[in-house]
Amino acid sequence: MAKVTRIKASEESSKHDSDEPAITRKKVVVKDKKSEKSKRAKIKKAEKEIGKSKKKSEKKPFILFRPFVALYRYLRNSWMELRQVRWPNRKATWKMVLAVMVYTLLFVVIISLLDLFFSWLFNLILG
Repeated sequence: MAKVTRIKASEESSKHDSDEPAITRKKVVVKDKKSEKSKRAKIKKAEKEIGKSKKKSEKKPFILFRPFVALYRYLRNSWMELRQVRWPNRKATWKMVLAVMVYTLLFVVIISLLDLFFSWLFNLILG
């Protein structure tokens, strides 16, 4: 990354004493696209090497134990995912429950009205 220093003359410097500097400096970092791409490439390469080393170091279990190993890995990964979940608090949970109940009630009313309308219509046509 290239570092660029911008020098800016302050407008209030003429009002202040001569002890204070008339120029303020501000450092601005300009990102180099080439260096960013090379960093990304290095990271990807390192991740691939880590993946390869894991695959080489893993031994395939005996054929009778494979289902149990797969179940263990599934449960372990599921537990890791559950630990990352951000669970809502009690107040947010009740708000969501209330919203579900209101929408459910709304659709029950709409479907009931449609049912009454179509039954009336069919009785009128067939009746």
